[in-house]
Amino acid sequence: MAKSSPVVVDSDSELDYEAVPTGKRHSLFERLYTGTGGFEIVGKRKVYYGIAAALIAIAVASMVFKGFTLGIDFAGGSRIQLPASDSVTTSKVEDVYRSTLGHDPVTVQKAGSGSSATIQIRSDTLSAEQADKLQTALFDTFHPKDSNGQASRNAISVAEISGTWGGQVTKKALLALVVFVGLTTLYIAIRFERDMAFAAIGSLFFNLIVTAGIYSLVGFEVTPAAVIGLLTILGYVLYDNVVVFDKVEENTRGVLHLTKHTYAEKANLAANQTLMRSINTTVIGILPIIGMLVVAVWLLGVGTLKDLALVQLVGMIVGGYSSIFFAVPVLVTLKETWGPVAAHTKKVLNRRSGGAKARVGAAAAERAVAAGRGADANGFGRDHAPRSQSAGAPRPGARPTGKRQQRRH
Repeated sequence: MAKSSPVVVDSDSELDYEAVPTGKRHSLFERLYTGTGGFEIVGKRKVYYGIAAALIAIAVASMVFKGFTLGIDFAGGSRIQLPASDSVTTSKVEDVYRSTLGHDPVTVQKAGSGSSATIQIRSDTLSAEQADKLQTALFDTFHPKDSNGQASRNAISVAEISGTWGGQVTKKALLALVVFVGLTTLYIAIRFERDMAFAAIGSLFFNLIVTAGIYSLVGFEVTPAAVIGLLTILGYVLYDNVVVFDKVEENTRGVLHLTKHTYAEKANLAANQTLMRSINTTVIGILPIIGMLVVAVWLLGVGTLKDLALVQLVGMIVGGYSSIFFAVPVLVTLKETWGPVAAHTKKVLNRRSGGAKARVGAAAAERAVAAGRGADANGFGRDHAPRSQSAGAPRPGARPTGKRQQRRH
């Protein structure tokens, strides 16, 4: 039986050193389910750093050049509301507004469903004369009915929100965000050791920047519901980081006292082992949000829910990505930059490099011995001299005569 060639492990590979595939290669879903370290996450960190840098660049560019569409609660303005019906649609209401006041409203959206559905118009602050003119035009066009079923001009309500009140709401929302991020950072600093704390905080800010940037890029209004949703998904990111880093701590405990694995390999294995859990948590979390978007926003027309749904959907997806493909590589990079982990990694890789050279030298020696034995079997010695032939043996290269020799009696 032929000997199987020894498996040579690339010294630069950061997969688990014991998880070198031999024999049948498992499928994608089998590797996801078992979490055996079959996905190179830490070793390909430059790719994931590039993806993260691209997302951050797009998000920052959108926030700087496009900005945010602030809701009426933050920016102030006028809100006009009237009952919705088959004849009262957002496009028709927008046309009436434009023809009456000569400019477009900020937003026109449908809220609620069934008999309680309404059309909400948000505009810049209107004067009393403009508000009265618009109210009259909407009544003359649609004849909305009040709660008694009678056509009434009072079925159209006009509310004014001052810019001062909107500024106060903005300050309170920013204060809540700063306090939440500060408390979260404090918890991370206490809960994790130094490098893990830096990686977790980086993942938190990565999620915050990308989610805010996508919200700016899409152009949805920033409402109090959106701020609440942002705080919610930051809590989710923190939870996911705790789960992943707990596994990293478990796998890397005592690794510096061994020379068989590097810290990066153990961290990569931990990322693989928690990858399926992170995917399951993210999918289970976004399914209700997708249901809210489909049912509430598209089917029932509850436009006010899309602000909360979008920020949670984007935040949970980005959070699931960042906890595995951003936080863990950043942690390994910090560990390998300075300190005992960097020295240990060099020691392990040098040991493997020496072992690989020894195996290559042994294999070359075996091939040389095998070649020497094969040469002796073919009739050549060390000096390549041919072996002596017996007198009765045919000369090498001679053609057969076709005649049988008679045996002598």
